[in-house]
Amino acid sequence: MPVVKIEVTREGVTKEQKQALIKGVTDLISDVLNKNPQLTHVLIKEYDLDDWGFAGEQVSELRAKGITADKK
Repeated sequence: MPVVKIEVTREGVTKEQKQALIKGVTDLISDVLNKNPQLTHVLIKEYDLDDWGFAGEQVSELRAKGITADKK
């Protein structure tokens, strides 16, 4: 029984995007590992921006400065 955990910051991930992640990950596990999709579990956990950090700062502070993970 595969269990896949996805962790993201709480920044407006929609229900539709979450469903696409769940479906995409389930299909990938099935295709690559030949696992039964009916037994594959996908968990998505969202974190407040104050509860996640990188580069030594909270994401909330980095966002206030206009910095995102894809910008340097």
